[in-house]
Amino acid sequence: MPEFSNPLSSSGSVDTLYADILEQATDGVIIIDDMDRIVFFNAAAEHLWGCPASTVLGCNVDMLVPVEHRKNHGSYVTHHRRTGINRIVNTSREITFMRSNGDYVAAELSISTVLLGPENKRYYMAFVKGVTEEVHRRKLLELQSQVFTSLAAYTTIQDVADMLCDKVEELVPNTIAALLQISSHGGVSILSGKNLPGSKVDKLTNLALTPSDLDDLLKHPNHACALIWASKRGLDHSADLHDCWASAICNGAGELIGIFALFSRNKDKITDWPQKIVTGCISSCASIIEHEKTRNKISQFNNLDSLTGLMNRTALATRLRQMATQAGQAPFAILMLDVDLLQDVNNVMGYHCGDILLQTLARRISSLCRGHHLVARLGGDDFVVVIPDADRAKACKLAHDLNCIAREPIEVKGRDLVASLSIGISLYPDDGTEIEEILGASEIAMRQAKKQARGSFRFFGKGGNSNVRERLIIGSALREALQKTQLHLVYQPQVCALTGTLCGVEALSRWQHPSLGLIPPSTFIPIAEETGQIEAIGLWSLEKSCEQVVEWERNAIYVPVISVNMSAVHLCSIDLPQQILSALQKYNLAPQRLTIEITESVAMRQDPETAANLTAIRDIGVGLSMDDFGTGFSSLSRLAQLPLTEIKIDRSFIEDFENNISSLVVAEAAINIGKRLGIKVVTEGVEHEAQETKLQELGCDILQGYFYSKPLLAKDISVWLETFPARRATPRADAAL
Repeated sequence: MPEFSNPLSSSGSVDTLYADILEQATDGVIIIDDMDRIVFFNAAAEHLWGCPASTVLGCNVDMLVPVEHRKNHGSYVTHHRRTGINRIVNTSREITFMRSNGDYVAAELSISTVLLGPENKRYYMAFVKGVTEEVHRRKLLELQSQVFTSLAAYTTIQDVADMLCDKVEELVPNTIAALLQISSHGGVSILSGKNLPGSKVDKLTNLALTPSDLDDLLKHPNHACALIWASKRGLDHSADLHDCWASAICNGAGELIGIFALFSRNKDKITDWPQKIVTGCISSCASIIEHEKTRNKISQFNNLDSLTGLMNRTALATRLRQMATQAGQAPFAILMLDVDLLQDVNNVMGYHCGDILLQTLARRISSLCRGHHLVARLGGDDFVVVIPDADRAKACKLAHDLNCIAREPIEVKGRDLVASLSIGISLYPDDGTEIEEILGASEIAMRQAKKQARGSFRFFGKGGNSNVRERLIIGSALREALQKTQLHLVYQPQVCALTGTLCGVEALSRWQHPSLGLIPPSTFIPIAEETGQIEAIGLWSLEKSCEQVVEWERNAIYVPVISVNMSAVHLCSIDLPQQILSALQKYNLAPQRLTIEITESVAMRQDPETAANLTAIRDIGVGLSMDDFGTGFSSLSRLAQLPLTEIKIDRSFIEDFENNISSLVVAEAAINIGKRLGIKVVTEGVEHEAQETKLQELGCDILQGYFYSKPLLAKDISVWLETFPARRATPRADAAL
């Protein structure tokens, strides 16, 4: 080594003081001069690199640079000296370098530069902080996360194992990682070890562990190193493997399932820090080895019904698709079974007893359907049996036999329960070729059997079930219509029987579907009630009606009252009064400008929720109208107790009352009842002048029907009033917005 004089140690006392401070710094400090020679190397740096300062001072800094960066390091420094462009200077980065004993050290490096002396020579100073433990801990956590993410993504076990070994080899340079699986009998197989020499692969796969070896591994996991490294001793010198770190792998149950090993190519003996890496990877290795077993358990969970152990709907659909795609499309029958009165058992005896009933029926069905039949539980009280290569006769016989075994008494908590099955049958491919279609067909048939005669079976019939299909299609489209605002309101005027002026309008929902066309309310309203969508339609109608009254008012069109229909579902909701009040407040609409219409059957209900809601609505000041009066079985005593403001006589009583004395008597009686109760009477369905004249004679208050106007779009109300100026109403002082 050339003679070297350290300028820092030979300078003045102040500089010496600074040098002493740097010497005692806890992080490594290295300073190089304008010739790239190391001129300062403190004690912390000596510890990091494992060599005394005397061996590096005066040497080119390249000797400290990681091997992979040495080739270009000098040119980087020269470039910076010449241009001043910073790529590394004044930055911080993570580096890995080799100590003198062959160990790899992870550290954080930051570099700064200064110009010194009269000649402005550029010196560089590096601060190096050892972070090996922290880096290893972080990278092991990242690796564990990658393993679990890959397993969750259904990556193959081979790919995940290879990924883990690759990452560990990056973490511990110049090594080869191997993941070994151990059978319950001590056999060894290599899950991953693609960089292992062929001779080592042969020796590991031929390694047979004795019961004593297995016991030792369970007690002392690190004994794995002695077992697999012993297979090399005196044998495979060409493999260039010089050391080994290993640990046994156990699963959550404490069973030995594998070994993770790391073989070193370094000729120099290094410390055992790689053993910490191996130990840190054990949980990830266990997850990989247990992957297939876990996946099988997950598959079983996803495909079996937890209560009965039968296939669930997902597994059934998969099997049916396989059957449907087989060559020749062999026919099969689907029997959907519904357990009658299961809900009664749950309500009276408890759900535990209902579960016992289902489990017993599942065992009986499975026992009867042994062989190549498929049996599944779809959930709730529904089972499915699939008969391959079946016709109507075979399906009939099985349906009969199933009901016979279901009717045999089932003892539950000391009681003998007798069950029955409502069964719907569909045939593939006669009743459909899509799996959901054929399952839906059997469900439709089952519901018909349940409705017509419980404990019986029915075949799906396309012609007889067209209305059911229509309900399914419209129900699905209606949900989309609510989301895409395909519904709109029309308004039918109501006029004063005495003056002919406008008293109000009734808001009516209409649905214009983009492909199905105009769907009448008589079709979609009952379906909305069946599918639970009527509440959303009613609240939408309430909101739009209040908004429209305000919009008319802005355009100098006065509509005294707007009537909105509400269903039984709304009247059972405790939120309805507040929803009405919120709509009124939102549009600053006086309560007397709104009337809520309910049907006679709803008004006659005596449940406390309905009664409380009717009272609360009237307390707000909103009107209450009983629609379709006379079509039900109204109790006069009950009628007198209701907080109604009007009743509406159904159109059926005036269609022919000029010639039908009975209809006339009923209409007259209804009008008289209204007068005696002090409430208004509205008659709808007025279509010609004779009806108007007679209703005026009887003292009816308000008339509505096509004689005056069909239901109109909001914009057409103004046109109607311009056409019939006498209909225009005058705003009252107490009816302001």
